[in-house]
Amino acid sequence: MIRRASLVLVGALMGATAMGVVYSATIPAVAANSSTYRELAIFGDVFERVRAQYVTPPQDDKLIENAINGMLSSLDPHSSYMNSADAEDMRTQTRGEFGGLGIEVTMEEDLVKVTSPIDDTPAARAGVLAGDFISKIDGQDVRGLKLEEAVDKMRGAVGTPIKLTILRKGADKPIELTIVRDVIAVRAVKVRTEGDVGYLRVISFTEKTFDDLKKGIEKIKAEVPADKLKGYVLDLRLNPGGLLDQAINVSDAFLERGEVVSTRGRNPDETRRFNATPGDLADGKPVIVLVNGGSASASEIVAGALQDLKRATVLGTRSFGKGSVQTIIPLGDAGALRLTTALYYTPSGKSIQGTGITPDVKVEQPLPPELLGKVEAQGESDLRGHIKGQNEDGEGSGSVAYVPPEAKDDIQLNYALDLLRGKKTDPAFPANPEQAELKK
Repeated sequence: MIRRASLVLVGALMGATAMGVVYSATIPAVAANSSTYRELAIFGDVFERVRAQYVTPPQDDKLIENAINGMLSSLDPHSSYMNSADAEDMRTQTRGEFGGLGIEVTMEEDLVKVTSPIDDTPAARAGVLAGDFISKIDGQDVRGLKLEEAVDKMRGAVGTPIKLTILRKGADKPIELTIVRDVIAVRAVKVRTEGDVGYLRVISFTEKTFDDLKKGIEKIKAEVPADKLKGYVLDLRLNPGGLLDQAINVSDAFLERGEVVSTRGRNPDETRRFNATPGDLADGKPVIVLVNGGSASASEIVAGALQDLKRATVLGTRSFGKGSVQTIIPLGDAGALRLTTALYYTPSGKSIQGTGITPDVKVEQPLPPELLGKVEAQGESDLRGHIKGQNEDGEGSGSVAYVPPEAKDDIQLNYALDLLRGKKTDPAFPANPEQAELKK
């Protein structure tokens, strides 16, 4: 049975964003010395002089917010202050649901293009189709807006209406639709069968990830008889991470025993270890985990656990290398503090901070001609001010983060399918849990 962990720690980052779970424990105060208070007095003096004498009147809240961010950015790239709006956005991301319409969109020709309406959502029921262009939102022209701004306008309180003006190929005039927002649940795991192989793509680690994974495995089992099912591909490419407890539960879904991950903080007594429990949802079938330079944090916890415990073969290219854990500390109406409080370690006791997960089977995914010279490898080791990992060397972490939109062009996925079907062989496949060196 899978243990449903409820944790207070978090690990996720790609670029400059991170997600977390609320941590509400009391933080013990550490007394500052007299020189610290003198420095704070200087800060107060500078603040008052800026307020009184700067050439244009500054906003007090912006001055304070920027001062806090300046302090936190001097620590590492993942510690930051979130104002109330940012904190609410973070909570929305980790819940995996929001008030909205239910469409996946992109920007094309300065208009919002619908790539796909999500089944059984207000947009789908209203007749929005893939390929539609949204030209106006509540009468406001979309041209000139960034994609993020347009998306923010379409999200809103459940039960509130929104008017969309749609341009559709073949229609002789714009289509006006009024849609009432509803709760939109974002799928954390996308599932399909590749013939005799189950494919599970974990998009992010939200509160819904384990439940989506479990349903996905059940769906695959219902579609492919056990004697025909060759195994599973667990795709963690382009996965920026998310909630630590979900990473533990996803790992546990494939494990019968062993330590999944440990976190070590500033003090030795802050070390925490999380172990797998009996119950392999995949029934012991072979598993291949796909990673690339876009696999970070929580996804690296899963890849590291299944690799070290020899439950899965990791295939692809070196992962991002974010081995730190952030705690989200609520600050009431003022927002929240996201603070790096620990590093995590794989079952073998290895920190991947600044090094990443090295795949058992290295398979490069070439870039298409139009992306050559435009996409570069990046990892934690490239981030300015990152915490230097204990195993970090000149090679660093990360690799190119690219996955082709069509499965037929996906060299890494097809290599994994060939291994599972016996068309290719490799000493690292299949992984054998009996060969894992478990900690006592």
